[in-house]
Amino acid sequence: MAIIIVLIILVVLVFIALMKTVQVIPQASAAIVERFGRYTRTLNAGLNIVVPFIDSIRNRIDLREQVVPFPPQPVITQDNLVVNIDTVIYYQVTDARAATYEVSSFIQAIEQLTVTTLRNIIGGMDLERTLTSREEINAALRGVLDEATGKWGIRVNRVELKAIEPPTSIQDSMEKQMRADRDKRAAILTAEGIRQSQILTAEGEKQSAILRAEGEAKAAALRAEGEAQAIRTVFESIHAGDPDEKLLSYQYLQMLPKIAEGDANKLWIVPSEIGDALKGLSGAVGNFGGPRGVVKTTKESPRREEPPID
Repeated sequence: MAIIIVLIILVVLVFIALMKTVQVIPQASAAIVERFGRYTRTLNAGLNIVVPFIDSIRNRIDLREQVVPFPPQPVITQDNLVVNIDTVIYYQVTDARAATYEVSSFIQAIEQLTVTTLRNIIGGMDLERTLTSREEINAALRGVLDEATGKWGIRVNRVELKAIEPPTSIQDSMEKQMRADRDKRAAILTAEGIRQSQILTAEGEKQSAILRAEGEAKAAALRAEGEAQAIRTVFESIHAGDPDEKLLSYQYLQMLPKIAEGDANKLWIVPSEIGDALKGLSGAVGNFGGPRGVVKTTKESPRREEPPID
């Protein structure tokens, strides 16, 4: 019975020894091996053999890029305003031995270094520049952190400012200023739109007036040309017909009633040149019952003599 117990104990010891002898390290990881408390070597990814009960695994370190968000930190700007800044650090362990032995806790060290560096950088900027210079702050912060953490076996890849929160009173003032700027821009755009609309309307009216005037001028020219053509046609027709004085006098007499139409026609102006033509109608007038009156013409005004009373 005792032999069985001893054999079981031996089997357990052998199994434990095998477990301590064979160490499997995952990909993108590293392990620090110490022998009697002294650094011996670094185990890389894969199957590794160590001396059981003599060698011990001090630390297992993830070599992948890590993301560490830090809580908001109050920082005073150059114009004595307190702002809260949230920071995110992207880092990667490049030397497992240095990360283990050069600093006790590299996460805490990076956080404190970030806070002090932020205070130095923001302390030289006013609030407006702080709010508009994130890239500049990120680059300056990354440069300082990368230089300081290099001896710790840490490489800082990126530094990002998640948020920059000024005091509430400053936020209200900034919001009012932004609202005023937006209202100002809206008013300017509205005025510019009205001005442009008035300019376009005036241009349209100008073009319309020009086109209307051109149309009226062309219409007048066409009317004048038509009237001139009509006069030429009438003149040519009369000239071709070779009318005598009697015909002209007869045509004039036919037009007299039309001239006399209307209540305002109280005075007739008879050209003196028509008198010679009227002399040739004395025979024609006699056919209508004898002379009832004689029309005398002068260059100033016509005068009608009444026939004698029998």
